[in-house]
Amino acid sequence: MTSTLTLPSPAAEGVRDTVAPRRRTRILALPEARWAAAALVLFLIALPLQLLGAPVWAWGPLYALTYLTGGWEPGWAGLQALREKTLDVDLLMVVAAIGAAAIGQVLDGALLIVIFATSGALEAIATARTADSVRGLLDLAPATATRIADDGSEETVPSADLRIGDTILIRPGERVGADGRVLDGASEVDQATITGEPLPVAKETGDEVFAGTLNGTGALRVKVERDPSDSVIARIVAMVEEASETKAPTQLFIEKVEQRYSIGMVAATLALFALPLLFGAAFQPTLLRAMTFMIVASPCAVVLATMPPLLSAIASAGRHGVLVKSAVVMERLGQVDQVALDKTGTLTEGTPRVTDIRPLSASGLDEDGLLALAAAAEHPSEHPLARAIVDAARTRGLTIPVVEDFASAPGTGVTAIVDGRTVAVGSPARLLDGRDGHPAADLAAQLEQEGRTAVLVDVDGVPTGVLGIADRLRDEAATTVAALAALTGTAPVLVTGDNPRAAARLAEEVGITEVRAGLLPQDKVAVVGELEKAGRKVLVVGDGVNDAPALAAAHTGIAMGRAGSDLALETADAVVVRDELATIPTVVALSRRARRLVVQNLVIASVFITGLAVWDLVGTLPLPLGVAGHEGSTVIVGLNGLRLLADAAWRRARNGG
Repeated sequence: MTSTLTLPSPAAEGVRDTVAPRRRTRILALPEARWAAAALVLFLIALPLQLLGAPVWAWGPLYALTYLTGGWEPGWAGLQALREKTLDVDLLMVVAAIGAAAIGQVLDGALLIVIFATSGALEAIATARTADSVRGLLDLAPATATRIADDGSEETVPSADLRIGDTILIRPGERVGADGRVLDGASEVDQATITGEPLPVAKETGDEVFAGTLNGTGALRVKVERDPSDSVIARIVAMVEEASETKAPTQLFIEKVEQRYSIGMVAATLALFALPLLFGAAFQPTLLRAMTFMIVASPCAVVLATMPPLLSAIASAGRHGVLVKSAVVMERLGQVDQVALDKTGTLTEGTPRVTDIRPLSASGLDEDGLLALAAAAEHPSEHPLARAIVDAARTRGLTIPVVEDFASAPGTGVTAIVDGRTVAVGSPARLLDGRDGHPAADLAAQLEQEGRTAVLVDVDGVPTGVLGIADRLRDEAATTVAALAALTGTAPVLVTGDNPRAAARLAEEVGITEVRAGLLPQDKVAVVGELEKAGRKVLVVGDGVNDAPALAAAHTGIAMGRAGSDLALETADAVVVRDELATIPTVVALSRRARRLVVQNLVIASVFITGLAVWDLVGTLPLPLGVAGHEGSTVIVGLNGLRLLADAAWRRARNGG
């Protein structure tokens, strides 16, 4: 998490916001990561020594340490599960590795140990990072707030000490310390962290504000209406944690038959060893037959049948800008049959742009003239709308005049002297001051009806034109929506905290018919829950803090990476690193191809295991042949799974093949 989330205010003399420490767990602070790293290093040292023909005393102890460092944790966990009458694959893998070593296949067993230790470490790291991001979310709320006492005096208090009914002062540039309602003052508040709205929202007396949102240029006196522990930002934290804890642990396809397979294999191995001894068979050949059976029936090929296709798909997606966090996620992506899309920063770029320039005919100005005047007046301002207007003028190559006597009025707009004329740029409702029948008012109403933010330009008290500003739609948004609808068989749903009018306009442009607008984070979670109760496996795509609870609660969550919040990036199951929206349907299609390869590999592995096991049971399977057959099946399924590494696999997925 970034460590400078609270912006200092020049006006806040004596108020010093505490900079939150960077709360990110170091990888090697996790015991699982340390043991896995040790096992991997020992294995990489032992392997070349063995292959180069070094004596056993040089590499044997290293392999033994590999077994110990990488296998003791899953082995211990497996024994604890065994005490509760549960047999899991981790313990089976450790037993299989020890069995392989017992009959001389030390390398195979060590490799198996390293694979499982690394998998456990990656899972521990992912869990720790998610916990870090949830804790770091609380850093959005300022550590201190300015409380106004009954006698009008001000005191700086910890935000956690605020109580319902307290009055706090929010200076320009400060973050709001608690959920409440404005008693006095006017300003614009950036509340994208809560609602996802791309533009600051004007706030005046009677309006609600949320803890963690960023105040603009005006000062606000706010009455606290919620305890800090019950603020919207605190509830987001609670929802993410609850969703992460209650979301059922996902298992790969092969793990769904883990218990039956594990118990059956162990029982068969013990029976194959014990029964012949009861009928007087010799100990040595009986042990050899049982160990051969354990090797040929061990699930190494089955594990590799599952993992290489999914890992290859992960690698292929990564090369094309999509970070899928685990094989489990890659498998789940192919199961989705309903998509819920955020608006701001997902279907749109998240940056306001000038979309319309409408000079009034009586003004004598053309589009460039109107835009140049507005850009000149807005040039000294840091407001997002001002930056959009200035950027539009620069894009057109216009010369922006130097201004004098610049002034900003929160909630109204700016005024400045441009070439001897007084230019005002701001809210049509404020600048027109009740002149509802004016042509400028009609223009503004038309733009707002189309989902734009209208900005009036006034010269020497006379309205001269209106600018329309909106968040820009991504070029690939419509094609992505169509591709997702074709993949899932159901049109995506738009879920956004933005206003219904802007949401409906965008939905019409991209071909979405179902719109849920004006949603707070808990409302988005409710929509996901509603869809899942209807039997859907929901994929949520978003980018903001307000999307994180829905990302956590959904069957699968994908975050847009370039401007995504830390919490969204950590909570999501996958991240679109390059912000290319069109990669989302491609990675879903790739996941489905990977799942088909998993099924193919399981059939191949089952044929080999069954054939070798039957041979060992009804005949005499030579150990070298059994090992060769077992390793051969492992190689075949591994190579089959690696097919998805080719760029052609990504192209076929992108083209729907």
